[in-house]
Amino acid sequence: MLKFIKHHMTSMDSIEIYPIISLLIFFIFFSILIVYTVKMDKGFIKEMEETPLEDMPTPKSLIK
Repeated sequence: MLKFIKHHMTSMDSIEIYPIISLLIFFIFFSILIVYTVKMDKGFIKEMEETPLEDMPTPKSLIK
């Protein structure tokens, strides 16, 4: 089965561009993600960081 796929891929014209394109997409995506996280509002990050530690208010329906 691998021989069939390998032969099929080698018969395609300009197949060598696909790994380059996938690497560029990967690099661009993670570069944008890093820039987004660095420029993110520090107050929002602090708020989200402390969210699991805050006590949740008890709904009135549970108070007897």
